[in-house]
Amino acid sequence: MITKDSIIGDVLDQYPDVADIFFAIGMHCLGCPSARGESIEMACMVHGADADALVKQLNDRIAAK
Repeated sequence: MITKDSIIGDVLDQYPDVADIFFAIGMHCLGCPSARGESIEMACMVHGADADALVKQLNDRIAAK
């Protein structure tokens, strides 16, 4: 299960097909060093996104598989 504390790079390593969800909210630098070590919550603060909504979308996507 993905949480706000999950590291973006780890999420993408395990579930590469969720990258489009990050792109849709303006997180386009998923390969940058920050994304490799930044939590979802931290990235959402920087990008002005709702971390809870993003986590829900991510978990909904992986649950649908």
